[in-house]
Amino acid sequence: MHDRPDSSPKTLRAAIIGTGNIGTDLLLKLIASPMLECTLFAGRRADSPGMSLAAQRGVTVSDRGLDAVIEAAADVDVVFDATSATQAAHHWSVLKPLGMSFIDLTPANMGSLCVPALNLEECLDEQYVGMVSCGGQAAVPIAHCISRTAGGLDYLEIVSASSSASVGPASRANIDEYVGTTERATYKFCDVAQTKTVLIINPAEPGIVMRNSIAVTASTEVDMAALRTSVALMESEISAYVPGYRVVVPPVRTDDRIMVTVEVEGRGDWLPRHAGNLDIITCAAVAVAEARANRNP
Repeated sequence: MHDRPDSSPKTLRAAIIGTGNIGTDLLLKLIASPMLECTLFAGRRADSPGMSLAAQRGVTVSDRGLDAVIEAAADVDVVFDATSATQAAHHWSVLKPLGMSFIDLTPANMGSLCVPALNLEECLDEQYVGMVSCGGQAAVPIAHCISRTAGGLDYLEIVSASSSASVGPASRANIDEYVGTTERATYKFCDVAQTKTVLIINPAEPGIVMRNSIAVTASTEVDMAALRTSVALMESEISAYVPGYRVVVPPVRTDDRIMVTVEVEGRGDWLPRHAGNLDIITCAAVAVAEARANRNP
């Protein structure tokens, strides 16, 4: 790494495992980051579109996956896993004894879960950080706002819809893990008796922008003005690292039911802008890594 003044952020050297949609979108965000450098882009298909793009951008590529990361360990500060839940669990079991920092973009549900808007600081020293799921990153912070304002919820439901073209084969294979990990995050960050997660893969053309609806039932009175303020502040905090994040239906109440809807529009780095399900999790992972780089260890 280059010499730098003590007050300058450290440049973290990153390896990405997984060259599909999420991994490739993440790659482009690392290239754009002034604090992160992708030193290795590793997968299993040498002819994948993501691998070709990385090579064109001058990034070292390999079709040897985990083995390539192990060989490059001396030149890697953090590993991002963008494969599948099953593969990520195996990768972590191998890399953990090596002391390598691991940011998991799959719903493997193995350890510390991070939603940057809620618990970024407590995750910065964790060797393993799980980024929950795209729906978890988008909806759980809003659910947290409702839970905090209501002082406890009877039932909470998250329904996330994404364009079919933006949901790759690994994500489709991980739907059960997606649901379980998102619900674990909901219980972690919200005071709720029961929760449910639903994922909709929408085949409409042109592709729909990622949309997340949060609905709750609360047996107590809720200060709706305070809730709207809390949600607006959360929207501002998340949009600072996910620019396309926006509340499209502010909190509304009907009888004992409160609903909020948010959309996530992507930057269009890899897939078209409707693919906000990529941006919400790749931007969250970048936020964690950049915060680590910014600590000036």
